[in-house]
Amino acid sequence: MNENYSTDHEEPAFIISVAARMLGLHAQTLRYYERVGLIIPSRSRGRIRLYSRADLERVRQVQRLIDELGVNLAGAEVIIDMGARLRALEEENEALRRELQKYRDARLPAPRREG
Repeated sequence: MNENYSTDHEEPAFIISVAARMLGLHAQTLRYYERVGLIIPSRSRGRIRLYSRADLERVRQVQRLIDELGVNLAGAEVIIDMGARLRALEEENEALRRELQKYRDARLPAPRREG
């Protein structure tokens, strides 16, 4: 994956009308999602809402949970937040595994060769 993907993905890029059109929603729906804390768009110096690709993906995820699984808005928020927490814990676990392996490699003798 491109190492700049995460930065690019988080970069505010779309004004509310464009974001709403891309998502097939009304701008008012995006404003509502902001009011309830589902998304937090960046703001320009002129206080114009700017949505990143990550913001749009989060809204798509919410819409899928609501439309396909019948989850309410509060439930969608909990599910998305739990998924993010799970991914963070998995990353932390992997980092700890690598650290442990480095420690083992440094402290334990190499296996003997028979022959």
